[in-house]
Amino acid sequence: MSNSSSISYFLLLALADTRQLQLLHFCLLLGISLAALLGNSLIISTVACGHHLHTPMFFFLLNLALTDLGSICTTVPKAMHNSLWDTRDISYSGCAAQVFFFIFFISAEYFLLTVMCYDRYVSICKPLHYEILLGSRACAHMAAAAWASGFLNALMHTANTFSLPLCHGNALGQFFCEIPQILKLSCTKSFLRELGVSVFNTFLAFGCFVFTVFSYVQIFRAVLRIPSAQGRHKAFSTCLPHLTVISLFVSTSFFAYLKPPSMSSPSLDVAVSVLYSVVPPALNPLIYSLKNQKLKDALRKMMTSCF
Repeated sequence: MSNSSSISYFLLLALADTRQLQLLHFCLLLGISLAALLGNSLIISTVACGHHLHTPMFFFLLNLALTDLGSICTTVPKAMHNSLWDTRDISYSGCAAQVFFFIFFISAEYFLLTVMCYDRYVSICKPLHYEILLGSRACAHMAAAAWASGFLNALMHTANTFSLPLCHGNALGQFFCEIPQILKLSCTKSFLRELGVSVFNTFLAFGCFVFTVFSYVQIFRAVLRIPSAQGRHKAFSTCLPHLTVISLFVSTSFFAYLKPPSMSSPSLDVAVSVLYSVVPPALNPLIYSLKNQKLKDALRKMMTSCF
């Protein structure tokens, strides 16, 4: 038997067995990552350069784009490298870094989506108090809290996971380092420490989910009381992108980590992990840019001035 101190590298799951499929997966991952990099970079530069977009909603959208960039840059480059060069290995320290940064960006994104829900709630349900409740200092504090919470969450999970003794080999059933796959290699019951952290985070995530549901119930009730159809449409159009993004994020993440073991299979695990780790960073900019007229106008103006 070996322990974690004797493991110098892990073997990631190969996305394909044949060379043609490996190159196909490389091209697909390259296209998705380029779309995510381009879309999120455009949002960041547009919001940063457009002074009329310096509002709480676009400030949080800029932070969300940063988390999307970070999460896709954590997992996809290594998967592309392995597909292109027909390799599977990742170093022990590289795996630990991948786990830390992935949880960091994913957790920060979830907390930011919750904060953005509060922004929509105050904007629609308490518009007269919007400037007071969501001033520049309050927005900075909420964004900092989201990033700090993601950092602490990632630090706890990474420290607990990589302090466990491992004796069931070094092969992971995923194309990137994921905590459930690493826990399968543990040979002691010390994984209960990680289970405790996971339970705490599950309650925290569920609390954010309940807050989001409650907020949108109040938002929909307030919108339906708006007398004009144009006013209702405008209010719904500001909420629809956020609601779409958070629904995609929550549904895929919860299914990935809370699905019953009987439904688990290598192909299904990989497909679900792609849905919550690779697809959202590429789709989020498209969802927000298509549904937000101010962002589209600012992006069009910036592109016109550049070219």
